Amino acid sequence: MATRSGTWGYRDRFGDRFGRTYFRRFGPGVVSSIGIGTYLGDPTDAVDERYRTAIRTALENGVNVVDTAVNYRCGRSERVVGEALETADVDRSEVLVATKGGFVPFDGSRPADPSAYVRETFVESGLVDPAELARGSHCIAPGFVDAMLDRSLSALGLESVDLYYVHNPETQLSVRSREAVYDRLQATFERLERRIEAGDVGAYGVASWEAFRVPPDHDAYLSLPEVVARAEAAAETVGAEEPGLAAIQLPFNVVMADGFTVDAHAAPASDADTVSHDDSEATSPEGGDATSALWYAHEAGLGVFTSASIAQGDLAVESNVPADVAAQLAGDTSAQRAINFARSGPGVTCAIVGASDPDHVAENVAAGTFDPLGARAFDAVFE
Repeated sequence: MATRSGTWGYRDRFGDRFGRTYFRRFGPGVVSSIGIGTYLGDPTDAVDERYRTAIRTALENGVNVVDTAVNYRCGRSERVVGEALETADVDRSEVLVATKGGFVPFDGSRPADPSAYVRETFVESGLVDPAELARGSHCIAPGFVDAMLDRSLSALGLESVDLYYVHNPETQLSVRSREAVYDRLQATFERLERRIEAGDVGAYGVASWEAFRVPPDHDAYLSLPEVVARAEAAAETVGAEEPGLAAIQLPFNVVMADGFTVDAHAAPASDADTVSHDDSEATSPEGGDATSALWYAHEAGLGVFTSASIAQGDLAVESNVPADVAAQLAGDTSAQRAINFARSGPGVTCAIVGASDPDHVAENVAAGTFDPLGARAFDAVFE
């Protein structure tokens, strides 16, 4: 597991290569504000090999955050992460490894009949209650998430993961009420609290696509204050001193900035009068002043890991970054400027960037040699 001494030692090894705010505090130590993701790519041996090389390149050049999921590339991404960690010139204690559970995974390749595969492998085995499935592929019941964590540890070849996300819980809103989704999250948080106690997990979080960056009347909306309250209740149930909920993940980039611009969550009481981003009278579904996901997480002490930081490659094309914004951002390439925008968001801990090409990794890592926007300059982008 990543440790305070391990991550600070990693920072001491690489910190002089980067800008002042490149390494940021998270958990017991520090992490790079650029991480490597493993979502994209076909489930093939050739892509596996590219990822092995790319992840090793990242780990050996100043990136100590690796993000994956049990279902990415039909389960291959976790295996490749484990193999890269084993062969890279880094110590396990230096690296934050994050993975996710929620989507039903395939095993190495996409089956000819996915529905039959899910039925035979997960439903008929008793691992998934069909009543818990959403869209035939998603489940956040405690027993299923628990089993997926074990599957991830096996695939990664690790005794523990540092950050375990419940993956896209808003998917469940297609088949059950919002209150029922919160109830399932709380039950799963209880299970994860026990896995923290057992030493299998360092902390847990919620990875979302829409949930935290859409307005309260949106079908995919989930309230961050309610998620935090459910984590607090879970910790109390198991007798933990404090909740293990430590982070959220959501898309955030220069063309998907709703995590900052959409005020959808009740601001913490002590800050309700100070976090408004405009002159409107926005209110949250819980009552009182509302704030954005990024600001709420910042005030609540949650880490923020951004996905789609370069919009899955689209922002590597210069014409896709608005010229007036690009002019404010430091970087030699469009991808670097886009990464530095994501790193500039308030409360952002790390911008995750998927890359299976070592040259792209080198370009992405070099973004950290430039400083991100300061708070005033970042706010000015939205004026």
